[in-house]
Amino acid sequence: MSLSSIEVMALIVVVLAVLKLIIIISSPKAWYNVTKTIYGSKILTPIVALVLAVIVLKYLLIELTIVQIFAVMLFFMLLAAIAVSPYSKEMLALSSKLLKDRRIIMKAWLALIAWAVLIIWVLYYILA
Repeated sequence: MSLSSIEVMALIVVVLAVLKLIIIISSPKAWYNVTKTIYGSKILTPIVALVLAVIVLKYLLIELTIVQIFAVMLFFMLLAAIAVSPYSKEMLALSSKLLKDRRIIMKAWLALIAWAVLIIWVLYYILA
């Protein structure tokens, strides 16, 4: 049996999701240690995530268009909204705190540039 690149990526998500569920159910505090390790570096984490995102996008574009990828992102955003909604009070407090930080754009410059490029790409694809 030979798996396509999209099937391999889906399998990676399944394995990570199962591991996350097992850890959260068995020891929620242990999950904090995992997230602390992943988000512990303000420099390394975004660079590694960006490199991995570019690699994943490259493979996704073999079988999907950027518009289809954005449609899937909408699905994911809705699932994330379901997951975060029980913590709306905490999320609003965090949002308020972040928006008070005048350096927010400087701190999020990499994400903002990535989003801007992708948005322009999608609009060009749809409107051209």
